[in-house]
Amino acid sequence: MRIATICAMATAMALVSGTAWAQNAATAGLNAAATSATCPGNPEPLGVARTVEIDTTGGPGFGFAQFKAYDFLRDSEVVLTFDDGPWPGNTPAVLKALAAQCTKAVFFPIGKHAMWHPEILKQVAAGGHTIGSHTWSHLDLSKLPPDQAKDEIEKGMSAVRSALGTPEAPLFRFPDLRHSPELLAYLGTRNVGIFSTDVDSFDYRTHKPEAVIASVMTKLKKSGKGIVLMHDFQHSTALALPELLVALKAGGYKIVQVKTKEPVTTLAAYDQQLEKELGGQTANLRAISNVVRTIDAPNFNDRFSAIR
Repeated sequence: MRIATICAMATAMALVSGTAWAQNAATAGLNAAATSATCPGNPEPLGVARTVEIDTTGGPGFGFAQFKAYDFLRDSEVVLTFDDGPWPGNTPAVLKALAAQCTKAVFFPIGKHAMWHPEILKQVAAGGHTIGSHTWSHLDLSKLPPDQAKDEIEKGMSAVRSALGTPEAPLFRFPDLRHSPELLAYLGTRNVGIFSTDVDSFDYRTHKPEAVIASVMTKLKKSGKGIVLMHDFQHSTALALPELLVALKAGGYKIVQVKTKEPVTTLAAYDQQLEKELGGQTANLRAISNVVRTIDAPNFNDRFSAIR
């Protein structure tokens, strides 16, 4: 009733005054009503305030830690990003927290992890989140020969495609945010956008949920907006996220969902390489725990102790 009243009042003001403020208020009221109506169990979710579409032609870079050209966020707007997944326990917990607030994020999975846990990565996609890539095995690309670094990038993208069964977004984040001019130029030729960060949670250092929350909120208060880097690989982040999202809502921050104009185009040579390595079984990958499970292991612990 309260939201309906707000919508009616704002719409009436827009019709009478014709002012931009009243029109914006009407739109905000309608958006609030739509958001609450589509977020079961949460009448006032964090939600998604705005969705942007990125044209990744030429490999644009985002995140003021390294790239200054494209500042697409308005005051108090936040893009949530997660690296290094998918990972059992942690990624599903992150997805649950995001779903409870009906909000969206960008995930940058490691290729190996995607192949180990394709069913979890498919849960990320099913949640409506954007999925980029984060190399095959999280090596420091700035220290690798160019050809090996390109292999890491391309194999990672092909792995995510294989795990999902469909191309991901043409978005990439360098491990440890370390890159070289040559690799930036290469991603430009591949029309892959590059994500750095504005707010690094350093959740891999803190290992405590309360420290993750404090880190993000303190830095956001200083910057006023930004691309937030976290890791769905980290258990502390999985534990912190429900409270962090509530804190973002209370702080007046608004979530921006990022999508891309086109999906990534993986290279056939790397797609075929993965298929060969996996014996041609990339089409319907399932987690090994869903294919093979132990149903009987009498005295296993005793026997294992003896072997050690």
